[in-house]
Amino acid sequence: MSVPPTATDASALAVAPTAAPSAEAEHALFEHVDRYLLIGQESDASDIHLGVNMPPLWRRFGNLEPIFRQAPRLSAQDTEHLARGFLDEAQLKRLEEIGDVDFAYSTAFGRFRTSVIRQRLGIDLVFRIISTNMRTMDDLGLPDSLKKLTEYHNGLVLVTGPVGSGKSTTLAALVNEINRNRHDHIITLEDPIEYVVKSQGCKVTQREVHTHTRSFAAALRGALREDPDVIMVGEMRDLETISLAITASETGHLVLGTLHTGSAARTLDRLLDVFPVDQRDQIRIMVSESLRGIISQQLVPRADGKGRVLAMEVLMNNPAVGNCIREAKTFMLPGIIQTGRKQGMKLMDESLRELYAKGAISADEALSRAEQKQLMKTMIGV
Repeated sequence: MSVPPTATDASALAVAPTAAPSAEAEHALFEHVDRYLLIGQESDASDIHLGVNMPPLWRRFGNLEPIFRQAPRLSAQDTEHLARGFLDEAQLKRLEEIGDVDFAYSTAFGRFRTSVIRQRLGIDLVFRIISTNMRTMDDLGLPDSLKKLTEYHNGLVLVTGPVGSGKSTTLAALVNEINRNRHDHIITLEDPIEYVVKSQGCKVTQREVHTHTRSFAAALRGALREDPDVIMVGEMRDLETISLAITASETGHLVLGTLHTGSAARTLDRLLDVFPVDQRDQIRIMVSESLRGIISQQLVPRADGKGRVLAMEVLMNNPAVGNCIREAKTFMLPGIIQTGRKQGMKLMDESLRELYAKGAISADEALSRAEQKQLMKTMIGV
C-alpha cells in the first residue's frame, strides 16, 4: 500500500466524484480503514465499500461511485491488511471460522455499522456511516400525526422499507420522542447498536445481538422479564421473533419494529405469511387489535442531485383497517388509506406526487417508484 497523507490532509481528499482530486488523492490507498471512514463522513456518504479488485467506493445520494477517480484497485492483500488493522481477536476468529462478522465500529469521530465477509476473491469490508446526532421527529420532517404513535402504552408500530431507506433513523427518532416525553423503561434490541440513546425521561437499556445476546428472539424473550414499557426490535425476520413481538404488543408493551417491505399492505401480508396456515386466523385477530400504525418509507434522489428526500406511506389502525386484517382483505387498504387523510394516513403515490409538485424529485423518479403508474402519469401530466 502507498503511504497515506497525514490526518490533517484527510478533509482535503473529501471531494465529490465530479471534482478533480489531487494527484496524491487519485492514487491513495490508505493503511487504515479510519482514513476512508473520515473522508466518507465529511463528504455526506452513506456507505464505504472496500472490496477486492475494486477501487475504494462510496455510496453518496444513493449512487455507488469511486471515491477517487484514478485510485488503484484494492488487492486481496490490501483488504486483508485493512481488516486485520481494526478487527479484534474475537472478530478475527469469527471471520476465520464463519466467514462473516457484523458489528458497530466506533472511532473518535463517529460510529459505523460494519460488515466484513470472506468471498471468492478475498475479504470485503462495508461500512454504513451512522449519524452521531440523534435527530428528532421534527428534524426529520416527520408529520405531527406520527407523534400519536409514541403515546400508546401497548400495541405494535412498524417502520418498513428497503435497505438504506432510513428505517433505523426514523425508528431512533420515535424512540427519542418517547425518551424525552415519558417516564418508562425502553429496551432496544439491535444488530448492531447504531444510535447510542442516552436516558432522558426514560431508563434506556440497549442490547446488541451477538454481543449481549444470542438472537433477536432470545433477547425479546428476555426483555419480557425485565419490566419494559417500550421494546424496540431492530429486525423482525423470523417466525419466533414476530410471534414474540405480537404477543408482547398484546400484553401491555409498546413494540416498535422494522420489516423490509414496501407498503402497508405488503407489510401485513409479510407479517401474517410467516405463520403456519392453521394459525393465521388467530394471528389476524391479534394483529387487527394490537397494530397501531405502519410507516413505509423510501429515500428518493432529489431533482437537483443534492441528496435524497423522504417519501412516506402512513397507515393508522382504525375499525376499517382492523376489519380488513381480520378478513384477509389487505388489498382494500390503499382505498382506506386514501380516505383516512384526517387521521394522518397517506399513500406512497400521494407522497411522491407531492414531492414532484414541489420540484423536489423528477417525474422519472416519481413514475418509477409509483404503485399505480398509469394513475401517476395522469397526476403529474406526463
